[in-house]
Amino acid sequence: MFDDLTTQAVRASLDGLAMRQRVQANNIANIETPHFKAKKVEFETALAQAISSGDGAKGVRASFSTSNLAARQDGNNVNLDEETLGSTETGLRYQLMLRAMDDRYGLVSTVLKGVR
Repeated sequence: MFDDLTTQAVRASLDGLAMRQRVQANNIANIETPHFKAKKVEFETALAQAISSGDGAKGVRASFSTSNLAARQDGNNVNLDEETLGSTETGLRYQLMLRAMDDRYGLVSTVLKGVR
């Protein structure tokens, strides 16, 4: 429906945050898996660069990396405290982006109602 820079940025943020939530849940699910290395999701830098360059945020994709936290004796480096805190923060950011998208569509709806 909309394809302006703001909507593209919010959509890219929602996609990146959803991916981060899945990765964090997978990290937590594998906390007892020997030699499992926690993964991290990054998209904010690419999104900021796309916005500042004026290219739009359509092509922004999340990137993955392996956490460089020290591993336990079993080779697993998942830190439950970090993952839980990160998951909470990601959830709050996701809610904020949903609110931004809802407000955006609400504004257009209000304008369209006034046009009739």
